[in-house]
Amino acid sequence: MIEVQGVSKRFGTTQVLTDISAVFHKGKVNQIIGKSGSGKSVLAKCIVGLHEPDQGKVLYEGRSFHDMGREEKTGIRQEIGMLFQGSALFDSMTVLQNVMFPLQMFSKASKSEMEDRAHTCLERVNIKDKDGLYPAELSGGMQKRVGIARAIAMNPKYLFCDEPNSGLDPQTSILIDDLIKEITEEFHTTTIVITHDMNSVMETGENIIFIHEGRKWWQGSREQLLNSDNKELNAFIFASGLMRQVKKAMTGKA
Repeated sequence: MIEVQGVSKRFGTTQVLTDISAVFHKGKVNQIIGKSGSGKSVLAKCIVGLHEPDQGKVLYEGRSFHDMGREEKTGIRQEIGMLFQGSALFDSMTVLQNVMFPLQMFSKASKSEMEDRAHTCLERVNIKDKDGLYPAELSGGMQKRVGIARAIAMNPKYLFCDEPNSGLDPQTSILIDDLIKEITEEFHTTTIVITHDMNSVMETGENIIFIHEGRKWWQGSREQLLNSDNKELNAFIFASGLMRQVKKAMTGKA
């Protein structure tokens, strides 16, 4: 579990986050949603320690990350897996080398043990016989799956996914959503997904946090989301006519 307590963040004269408190549950797909520029990515960076909050705390299993010493912080970072928006695979490395990268950085295992672990992770995301290929030789969906394999290589307790469906077709997006949900349940990770893809929210969102103008505006389940009377939340989620149709189909209300 990760808990955010009263986190605020300013860059120069711009207040980006204001007094955000939220709980991200273990074994669930927790989602941060909101318009571009709302502060959701900055919040995620505060959670993983890439930004230092001006106020507030981030707690990992009740331990304050920003009060930890260097060694403790390193230990937490080794428990975090990250899937970046563009997959962020190393172009000059093969598929196998990309997945092995965090193991080489943080693991004391032998080369053969690291290779075995990398193969296990690749098999888990349904990629076989692609070890020697480079990212440019893979489809966008396959790159995302390699990115997920790399993210779980260290068997993380915490999994962060930044816009995992960005640039993917709808069918591939569903496959990635299903894979993230399966891995979350299988490894019992605390998974946080930053997204503005409402199809993804309705498919996998179990604990949804809506950020509006740097503040936590709403939090709840996807079932509660469809029945919310929050004006700003409704303006965001029903900007798509498709979502209005989904609501009508599920609730009988337009």
